[in-house]
Amino acid sequence: MEIKVLLVGESWVSSSIHLKGFDFFSSTYYATGGDFLIAALSHGGVNVIHQPSHEAAKSFPLEHTKLETYDVVILSDIGANTLLLAPEVFLEGRRIPNRLELIKTYVSQGGGLVMAGGYMSFQGIYGSARYHRTPVEEVLPVSLLPVDDRIEKPEGVIPKVINQAHPVTQGMGSEWPYLLGLNEIIPKDNADVLALAGGYPLLVTGSFGKGRSVAWASDVGPHWCPREFIDWPGYRQLWQQIVAWASGKV
Repeated sequence: MEIKVLLVGESWVSSSIHLKGFDFFSSTYYATGGDFLIAALSHGGVNVIHQPSHEAAKSFPLEHTKLETYDVVILSDIGANTLLLAPEVFLEGRRIPNRLELIKTYVSQGGGLVMAGGYMSFQGIYGSARYHRTPVEEVLPVSLLPVDDRIEKPEGVIPKVINQAHPVTQGMGSEWPYLLGLNEIIPKDNADVLALAGGYPLLVTGSFGKGRSVAWASDVGPHWCPREFIDWPGYRQLWQQIVAWASGKV
């Protein structure tokens, strides 16, 4: 059973200015945050195509026929603007299909959607991720706050599994390694809440039309998801089971 996943986001460019007395210089570097997730899924035989944030603006599919070649789409740390403001729109002032509506159609017709948390997920830092009141929020098993939804837990918070019978959490035990934060999400009435962190929903599943959706409210890697969680054998199992369930193949 091969599962094909499109991982969208999990990349960034950082620029620094170094002041040394009268003199200064600048440096820039590019980094990715999905390497641990990609390795975990690939180990389970999942075919992961990574579309970094800067590529997604131009390359995320504009046609349903291209999106439906994937069993699951994972949006992780990439704001709605990147998908809405393609170069054709922002630079050329041309009309294109709304890719958030395309995701909605994709799931309604049987696709799987996973949103993983972060500073540019759900509503995000300063509310900048902007998925509130979009077609993606309609698909997700959770409702979003209209404001900055981060819950920072520098002291660490231990996840608690409250539904061990669900295929996503089956065999995962009741207590996992600590996390350092998550986005605040509100489960919809027909959703299944599988795990909490500090009393807040951490892992929620649901259905939309013929498809399935999953909300994982924390990061897939540092900083909210520290090495203690990533190095835990359950990290690999958890993500393989999330993707398998979202694909509808289990």
